[in-house]
Amino acid sequence: MLVREALEEREEKILSSRASFSRTTKGRSREEAKCQLRTEYQRDRDRIIHCKAFRRLKHKTQVFVSPEGDHYRTRLTHTLEVGQIARTIARALALNEDLTEAIALGHDLGHTPFGHAGEKALNEVYSGGFKHNEQSLRVVQLLEKGKGLNLTWEVQDGILHHTGLDLPATLEGQIVRIADRIAYINHDIDDAMRGGIINSQDLPQECLAVLGKSHGERINTMVKDMVESSWDQNIIRMSPLVQKATDDLRTYLFEHVYVGSKAKLEEEKAKRLIKELFCFFCECPEKVPLGAGLLEEEKERLVCDYIAGMTDRYIIFQYRKYFLPANWK
Repeated sequence: MLVREALEEREEKILSSRASFSRTTKGRSREEAKCQLRTEYQRDRDRIIHCKAFRRLKHKTQVFVSPEGDHYRTRLTHTLEVGQIARTIARALALNEDLTEAIALGHDLGHTPFGHAGEKALNEVYSGGFKHNEQSLRVVQLLEKGKGLNLTWEVQDGILHHTGLDLPATLEGQIVRIADRIAYINHDIDDAMRGGIINSQDLPQECLAVLGKSHGERINTMVKDMVESSWDQNIIRMSPLVQKATDDLRTYLFEHVYVGSKAKLEEEKAKRLIKELFCFFCECPEKVPLGAGLLEEEKERLVCDYIAGMTDRYIIFQYRKYFLPANWK
């Protein structure tokens, strides 16, 4: 028996009947020979970790644009925290941890430079509209390696539906959807306190009474509540009490950190930079890799992909290159 086959058998013995089993995946767009050592979802996780889009996340904004300090989160550290939280929940519920991890690691691959400010800017200038979850799917389906990563249907579904109106089809994808929110609510509080935007006394005390006063206590409460509320159920959820406290804490962050705080003073500059570069590259598509000789609608799509894939520091380099005069040497 191959190692992969033994792993598949072990999944079917120890996981919940509600889990997504590697052996019964809906498969890949392009059929491939199976790995002797790894299950299908393990292969997907590995492909994501080794792709260039994943590595670029280390230089993409989470909340603070180009923060001074080594301890602020980036899009990469956010992704790792989501993965840790999601795996803990999946393991506790006897669901497929490998599928959960693959979705978590891939969910933000399409995020723009400068975080949600960049996403808003591209959505305003690109005629086709822009959503980072749809771009993440586009990265794994088409852009990475020029042909996509050929991931399984379940991983692609989880990446696409980690945000938005529609729930993921798998319970593992639903775990990532909520783990994403657990991660960013708590680490954004931590970063905002580090940056002097808020302090612990500013946080809504009625939420802390339910969730806990410290970073670790809040995550622990949310995770335990999800496990208890989702046990032996066909949907992943929190209890009404913890869900309300979590939502109220998120609302507080929007009102005091995400919108209008000094953490966001640079966002309008970031949006203007992205919009100006978008217009410039559409006018001069030959400046974009593979951009020469395209139809007008193809130019816009190519430019959108090009800018969305940039890191914060690379897009600033490009802006300086094309818009700011250099010293004569």
